[in-house]
Amino acid sequence: MTVPRQAVHVESPTERRNPRTTDLDQLPTLDLLRAINAEDRLVPDAVSAALPSLATAVDFAAEALRAGHRVHYVGAGTSGRLATVDAAELVPTYNTPADWFVVHHAGGNHALQNAVEDAEDDDGAGAAELAASASAGDFVLGLTASGRTPYVLGALRAARELGAHTGLVFSNPHATGLLDIDVLIEVDTGPEVVAGSTRMKAGTAQKLVLTAFSTAVMVKLGRTYSNLMVSMRATNAKLRGRTLRILQEATGVSRQECAVALDEARGDLKVALVHLLSGVDPERAAAVLAATDGHVRQALTKLDTSAF
Repeated sequence: MTVPRQAVHVESPTERRNPRTTDLDQLPTLDLLRAINAEDRLVPDAVSAALPSLATAVDFAAEALRAGHRVHYVGAGTSGRLATVDAAELVPTYNTPADWFVVHHAGGNHALQNAVEDAEDDDGAGAAELAASASAGDFVLGLTASGRTPYVLGALRAARELGAHTGLVFSNPHATGLLDIDVLIEVDTGPEVVAGSTRMKAGTAQKLVLTAFSTAVMVKLGRTYSNLMVSMRATNAKLRGRTLRILQEATGVSRQECAVALDEARGDLKVALVHLLSGVDPERAAAVLAATDGHVRQALTKLDTSAF
């Protein structure tokens, strides 16, 4: 006799039928796309309402990284895949150490390209993974549209027991049992275009939250100067060209002067930038940047102050 698998009723707006899209399968192609787009346009406002909570998460993460700890993302399905993409792009964009952001995806690497839907039900696996990886002082950010994914909640519980700060991004105002999480980032995106398809609006909201979160953390840690990505790794011809353009934009000097400065700085964009903006030699620029944890503005302030 086959024992049926347990079924769980999830009370969430994302599971309900959307009254605005009940004729979806009868629409001409262009109108179908317009219906999807109209729903997508609701997402940024939902994210905007969650920004105060997101700001708290950013501060937790920046504090953790400054103190030598790590940030962990935890998700299943779409949430885990979005988290994986966000973390992977930080290394080339901001030259972050590879272990600053750690992703825990239900089902492991195999689940990145394949549906392993039952992996999300294993709260013990989530708890065990974080118990083995997280530590006191880390920040752990879970992502689950329903606000109930056992793998994610198990991971957050274990992380909290270790002394890590925790946060959760979710799209379900009816979610319960979340009181032990330090910061709740509720993004109520409402019913999906296709009922229950949380890769749509809820997933888009998670993408916006993750991008804003990690970018804000990088800015707080001095990985930008103004709105320029001065910490990037120039690993190909396009990025080497972007490095020169960034240096020109920030300093106003010629491309040739920037190329010379980069050469003298051994390709280090920040060193070249501080050298050109302050007039100190590259060695002095590098030393002051090291003393300010790579913050260009702080380095320039320090040099300006030391001149008196």
